[in-house]
Amino acid sequence: MFNKFCRDENGATAIEYGLIAAMFGAFMISAFVVLSGEYSIMFGTISDGVINANNP
Repeated sequence: MFNKFCRDENGATAIEYGLIAAMFGAFMISAFVVLSGEYSIMFGTISDGVINANNP
């Protein structure tokens, strides 16, 4: 019974896909954390440009 349990691969693919999705999510979160300062500067610059374009 134990040998049959060890050879059973049902569900292994789902676990692998889950691990890949978790790693991708962790990568995306870390990328957003690292780039958040750059995004803030970029959107601030865009906002300043729009405000200055509306006030001649």
